[in-house]
Amino acid sequence: MKQFHGVLLVTLVLAGFFPGSGANDSVAFAQGGDPVSDPVPNEPEFRWWKGNLHTHSFWSDGNDFPEMISEWYRVQGYNFLAMSDHNRLAEGMRWMKESEILKRGGPDVLKKYRNRFGGGWVETQGKEDAKDSEIRLKPLDEYRSLVEERGRFIVIPAEEITDSADGKPVHMNATNVAEIIKPVGGSTVREAMQNNLRLVLEQEKKLGREILPHLNHPNFGYAITADDLAAVIAERFFEVYNGHPGVNHLGDKDHIGVEKMWDAANYLRVMKMEAPLLYGVATDDSHEYHGKPGSHPGRGWVMVKSRYLTPEHLIKAMKEGDFYSSSGVTLRDVDFSKKKKTLTVEINPDPNATYKTEYIVSKKSDDASNVGIVVSTSEELSSSYELKEDDLYVRAVVTSSLAPLDPVWKEQKQQAWTQPFSAK
Repeated sequence: MKQFHGVLLVTLVLAGFFPGSGANDSVAFAQGGDPVSDPVPNEPEFRWWKGNLHTHSFWSDGNDFPEMISEWYRVQGYNFLAMSDHNRLAEGMRWMKESEILKRGGPDVLKKYRNRFGGGWVETQGKEDAKDSEIRLKPLDEYRSLVEERGRFIVIPAEEITDSADGKPVHMNATNVAEIIKPVGGSTVREAMQNNLRLVLEQEKKLGREILPHLNHPNFGYAITADDLAAVIAERFFEVYNGHPGVNHLGDKDHIGVEKMWDAANYLRVMKMEAPLLYGVATDDSHEYHGKPGSHPGRGWVMVKSRYLTPEHLIKAMKEGDFYSSSGVTLRDVDFSKKKKTLTVEINPDPNATYKTEYIVSKKSDDASNVGIVVSTSEELSSSYELKEDDLYVRAVVTSSLAPLDPVWKEQKQQAWTQPFSAK
């Protein structure tokens, strides 16, 4: 009997029933060795990780299953995805009417779902094709094992804290939350921002957990002003680019665009308040995954420089400003030398594109015309700018001659935004 068990063990190992990526690993395991198919280096090199921090699914107002959405991002070469439904975490037992799923996602949404994950994965209750039939929405803890890959792709729990004040929308994302955060409002927009941000920071402290809060689409409903962004100094991140076509990214005749708002807020923070700089993230805010007009995936993302692909390391890096945002342009490197007070940008080029890098500063001045001004332009793939004595900070924006694959507005070009850097 012992001899039979030994033969069976070796057979199962060689057949792939135990960990290992190949025959050598399996043999090592059978001989009492330690199979290591993909070792984690002692000191992995820093690298850029691509991710989207603003995503919606059937758990709120998106029109696809979260595992289908996660799979799209994984296949498209993303490394991380924050699933951020409105005032909800994807956890617990939840069923959704099949009729509502078909209404939102279209007649083929369940066919696509079954084709990708198998009929056994899709759980229904009620009579098939009946009006009262329901489909179970899978929580993150259940589906993540089907889509995540170590060192390649992870899904991070998140929430869009969806609030309002004074009749205006006030939305804030919290990435890597563990408990739902209920919006608490406020008598003003600024107060609502502060109140909800306080709850995020309290959860971070209570749980000893890295959480990244960022203010969403400030020009949505023209709800948030540069003064608001400046005043709530505990808020360190906001969306400098959001791929939703309805968020008024460019502004209008009465409202400045979001990028101008960024400079105005940072001028106030540094010049008037001696507060930390505000960092800019790019996101999809994706809702529509089936080709219809709307907010699609793949329009905006962040590139984070970190040794490890974990929520904690990614968020720590972002808090240090070690990331850039993009709607299509890829950078080889971004480096700011405090000693030399110099920002250097290196572009990873598309052979079919030309590029323009603009260095933007705000000056130590009470003249509004010195806020967010272009002080240097380069068409080289590598360029730099040295801070002058009267510069409060410098940031760079790189613009490609190519349009995005899925543009939001007419004549839009692919871009990348570095974070602002100061000599302090």
